Amino acid sequence: MKRIAMLICTLAVLSVALAGAQGKFSGLVFGDYFYNVAKDTGFSRLSRTVVPGSKDFQAFQIRRIYFTYDNDISEKFTARFRLEGNMIASENGSSATASRVSGSSLSQLYIKDAYMKWKNIFAGSDLIFGVQPTTAYDISEGVWAYRSLEKTIMDLRGIISSRDLGLALRGKFDDGGMFGYWFMVSNNSAQDDAVNRYKRVSLNLQVKPVKNVIVTLDGDFRTQDKINDPASTTVPKATLPNNVLTYALFAAYNDPTSFTLGVEAFMQSTQNGEVDPADKTGKTLKSLNAFGVSIFGYYWFTPEIGLIGRYDIFNPNTDSNFPLTGAVSAPGYAASLTRNYLIAGLSFKPDKNVQIIPNLQMETYQAPRNVTSAVSIDASVTARVTFYWVFL
Repeated sequence: MKRIAMLICTLAVLSVALAGAQGKFSGLVFGDYFYNVAKDTGFSRLSRTVVPGSKDFQAFQIRRIYFTYDNDISEKFTARFRLEGNMIASENGSSATASRVSGSSLSQLYIKDAYMKWKNIFAGSDLIFGVQPTTAYDISEGVWAYRSLEKTIMDLRGIISSRDLGLALRGKFDDGGMFGYWFMVSNNSAQDDAVNRYKRVSLNLQVKPVKNVIVTLDGDFRTQDKINDPASTTVPKATLPNNVLTYALFAAYNDPTSFTLGVEAFMQSTQNGEVDPADKTGKTLKSLNAFGVSIFGYYWFTPEIGLIGRYDIFNPNTDSNFPLTGAVSAPGYAASLTRNYLIAGLSFKPDKNVQIIPNLQMETYQAPRNVTSAVSIDASVTARVTFYWVFL
């Protein structure tokens, strides 16, 4: 209750302080009633999973609250400030339960966006500084349009953070807007380093060949601390790079009032990210490669009723399906299982700014091979009714 009171006070102060300014307040909320229909007891041994909680766990939760203030400073400059909070249900009241299961009260309140945009710093391009979206999936999330049901695949699997503090240049190459770009240099917030020595550089290229069709190609490179070379015999040990390169392709046909179909695929490579399984001494490192594909779509039968579907495949380690020895809890096992994720839902719009979405989400896990002592993990299934509303 203290955190809820703090949120209310913060919003009240902001409202009073900005009341005389030339700007606009807006916000959105989404949450669910959910019930875990099926969950394997071995589920907790896996990492990078989607559906949290044990079998038969059920609760109400609010997964996102946005409170946004947009201000036109002048004809050339605009600014955005956005707070985010949530109230996530937990079985044991501990924020350590899982990244997606963190507490029954207001568990998070933080600044989501705080940036200024210099419009048309040169013809067709804007300069943006501050806490802002990264280039990786802001466009695909907009086309997916159902963040209320789930994050896009790279966000969901923690491939790239959705926000970072930095400087971006975003615009178009031609007057018609067929070819666009988005370049960003940022602090690499995903790297847990107090002095932010390491930076992220990303570039997103967009093509809109015909109406309602968009194709994007994204590249993201982030530097990280070097790691010790396990084969080194020197004191101190020699080091090896541990940088991360991610590239992604997105394509969609998008008509939000009728029919949308999209596909997003990515590959991520971490230098010297794992021990080479061919080296029995454990002293040779190789790149760790992750891969994912997401196919989604929705169709509106009427302006008030629509059908939504999505299917993801995610493999955290494309070079090693399973460790050669060891049980399910052996190092590397949890990181190497391919995950398949499905969402299906039916959306009802009683108002243009309100949606009620009965939906089902299911995650399955690849069966073990070449590991006699390993145990299969059964599918996780959760039934939900999701509520989403926007206030202007």
